[in-house]
Amino acid sequence: MDIQGYCAPGFEALYDAFAANFRDHGDVGASFCAVQHGEVIASLWAGCADRAGTEAYEEDTLANVFSSSKGILALIALQQVAAGKLDLDAPVARYWPEFAEAGKAGITGRQLLCHRSGVIAFREKVADDLIYDWDAALAQVARTAPWWEPGSQQGYAPFLYGWTLGGLIEKASGETVRDLYQKGVSDPLALDGGFGAVGHRSSRIADVGPLKKPLPELRPNAIGRSIKEDRQGPVATAFTNPVTLMMGTNGDQWRNALIPAANGHFSARDLAAVYGDLASEDPQLLDRTILAEATTEQSRARDAILQTDVAFGCGFLKAGSAEDLAFGGNGGFGHPGAGGSVGFADPETEVGFGYVTSRMGQSLFMDQRAVGLKDCLYRLL
Repeated sequence: MDIQGYCAPGFEALYDAFAANFRDHGDVGASFCAVQHGEVIASLWAGCADRAGTEAYEEDTLANVFSSSKGILALIALQQVAAGKLDLDAPVARYWPEFAEAGKAGITGRQLLCHRSGVIAFREKVADDLIYDWDAALAQVARTAPWWEPGSQQGYAPFLYGWTLGGLIEKASGETVRDLYQKGVSDPLALDGGFGAVGHRSSRIADVGPLKKPLPELRPNAIGRSIKEDRQGPVATAFTNPVTLMMGTNGDQWRNALIPAANGHFSARDLAAVYGDLASEDPQLLDRTILAEATTEQSRARDAILQTDVAFGCGFLKAGSAEDLAFGGNGGFGHPGAGGSVGFADPETEVGFGYVTSRMGQSLFMDQRAVGLKDCLYRLL
C-alpha cells in the first residue's frame, strides 16, 4: 500500500501503524491526522475512494463519519450558549413551543446533550423518506413522546439527537445549522467537509461499505443482541425506524440531506483540526469557561441504548478506561462513529486526533484501527 502524507520528525512510526490498517485490518480507503499545540504532527491517507477502485483517496476526501458528526453539532450548540442565545438549563420548549407536546415540556437542552431526555426513537413507524425532509423530521420529533421519564435514565439517541438538538439550535439562534456550522466552525478552520456531502470545500466523496472481514470485537456486541431479542424495543427502534437510517448512506438523498447526528462527511484533517483547537490552551472555537463546563462529566450510567457504561459531557463522550473509549488522558473527550471513524481531544497533551475510514467495522466506538494509531501516537509523544 502506497501511504501518502507527512509525519513530523520522531513520528515516522505512524506510517507503519497506518499501513497496518490496510495490511492487517481491511482498510481500503482512509485518512489519519494528529495535531499537537496547533501544529500537524501527522497527516496520512491511502487507498481508493470508490467501490470500483479507480479513484484515489486524498487528504481532503470526505467520508461519512456517522456519529462522529454529533461532536460537531454539540460544538455548534455550545457556541450558541457562548453567544447568549441558548440557556442549556431552560426548557427546549421556551425556544421551540411545539416540542412541549407528548410530555416533553420540561426537557432541557442539557438533557438533550447528555442523552437524558428519553427522546431516543420515533414511537410510531415513520415513512422511509422522512429522514431526508428536515422540516418533517422536526415536526415528527415534536410529536414524539419520551420512552421514559425525562432525566430518569441515560439513553443514547443515535439519530433523533440530530433533530432534537438541531431543531433547538435553529429555533434559539434564528439561523440554520448549516449556516452556523459554516461561519462558526468551517470557515475559521478552513475545513474540508460538513453535514451532508455537498456544498463544502472538498467535493471528493468516498463510498462507504462494510469491512470484508470483521475485526475482532473489543467488547461484546450487546446492542446487536438487544435488537435480536426485542425487535420492537427501544434499542431496535432507535437504530431501525425507519430502515433508511441504516441503508441509504451512499445515495444522493442521504448525501444531500441534513441528518446531523449521522451524515457528517469529514476528512481526518477536519476532525483533528476541530479537536486540536478544543484541546489547546487558547481555543478559538469556544470560550474556555463554557468548554470546561461542557467537558465536565454530566451523566455516567449503564446506557439504556448503548448497553454499556459510558459517561457524557455536553455532547461529548468522556474518556474511559475501556480500550475503545481511551481518548488519551483522563480529561479526553470526543465522539466515535459507527464503523470506526473518530475524533477526540486530549487537553493534557493538547492533541487533536482524527481517523476516518470508508470501510465500516461493527463497533460504535473505536476499533482496532483507531486504537492502533492512537497507541502508536502516544508512545511517541
